[in-house]
Amino acid sequence: MSLLKTLTARLPRTRISTRKSKPTTSRASPEQMRTPDLDKLLVIPVSKEPHEEQMRSYHFNQGQFLARQERWDDLTTLVIQEDMSRRASGGGMPIAELLCQGARSDVVALAEHLLIDGTPEENRPLKDAISALEEILGEYPNNHIIATIVAMAHLDIGYAWRGTTSLPDTPARNLEAFELHCKRAGQVLDAFCGIELNSPLVTSARCALLVGSPEAPDRAADDYEDLIDLAPSQQRHIRALGHHMLPQWFGSYATLELEARRTAARTQDVWGDGAYTWAFFDALLVDPKSASVLDVPFFLEGLRNILERSEDQHNANLFASFAAVSIPKAAQRCTDDLLASAALESIQTAAQWILTDHLHELHPLIWGHAMEGFDNQARIASIDALFKQGQEKANQVFVNFFGDQMLKGNALIFTPQGLYVQRA
Repeated sequence: MSLLKTLTARLPRTRISTRKSKPTTSRASPEQMRTPDLDKLLVIPVSKEPHEEQMRSYHFNQGQFLARQERWDDLTTLVIQEDMSRRASGGGMPIAELLCQGARSDVVALAEHLLIDGTPEENRPLKDAISALEEILGEYPNNHIIATIVAMAHLDIGYAWRGTTSLPDTPARNLEAFELHCKRAGQVLDAFCGIELNSPLVTSARCALLVGSPEAPDRAADDYEDLIDLAPSQQRHIRALGHHMLPQWFGSYATLELEARRTAARTQDVWGDGAYTWAFFDALLVDPKSASVLDVPFFLEGLRNILERSEDQHNANLFASFAAVSIPKAAQRCTDDLLASAALESIQTAAQWILTDHLHELHPLIWGHAMEGFDNQARIASIDALFKQGQEKANQVFVNFFGDQMLKGNALIFTPQGLYVQRA
């Protein structure tokens, strides 16, 4: 165990890349240069660290701390409690998964550093770190929590080799490493059935490992159905279903639409029609042409149902930035598909009523993430840079939608009861 500590002791506390992203620049037209005074006319609280981010950070750090202290029994007990309770953040991230992410984060961060920023001769520390994890597994052979942590560490390292897309342009050496890590991850989890254990954590891990299975096209929809039925309130799983139903993974556009409808029908008591919307959330950004099969009224009704059920401002920021920032960027990639383009344009128009009716606190980190298409693998310069980028983009959106009011000197006041325009 001391070997794992030694290998990871010098790692940074966050998984943020130090690689600088390219700044985006645009030349303002004369009309755009007549910008309103946002400091005076835009009244909305700005949260640098929303409750969602605090909650995610707390449990991630908790898992990381317990792993660094080698308190595996305490970690196991805590993860099982959270897994059984189905507790999740407001953004739908299961607390059990956050704890496990933290527990494996040092080894995964080491892998990402060596494979992305390092040199080939540094591979020895990575092999030693993986061996240290495998030793822990050997000490807890019947522990499904430790097995999940180790299996998902292998999968994360595999993705560091391969990248997260399914496009066939990955070097053969990287694909081979990815397949080896997937194979080992499958071996680690083979002894455990998430359904028998009543464990969304294990079931989710087994769904994630479908990427390395030749049987995935035949199993994916059923496996995700089992997972979502175990934890219907955790929308992360519904989003993953939609992503994996895309043609580039295990399905087709028709299958995606069918499974989105089926999931919405099974989760009506939790989401109304919202599961249909969650299933398409990531799919539309990964493959905008999937909008060609989208039932737009159903999607928008599901969006309203989600926002009506949301207890904080996370989802209001998520969907406002999704409609106003991410979807327009995605639409640029499918201009040749008229049906998909029309559907995406309809989603863009929803940004106005989301801002007007539901947004009353700005979370710039979400808006910064929206600019990256909500890609969790996007590499950013720093959290501060993401925050600044997100706030600037949100301000631009406010000007686009409400600039005519502010140019008249009218103040926009965003309240829990909706947008209030104070006349000059």
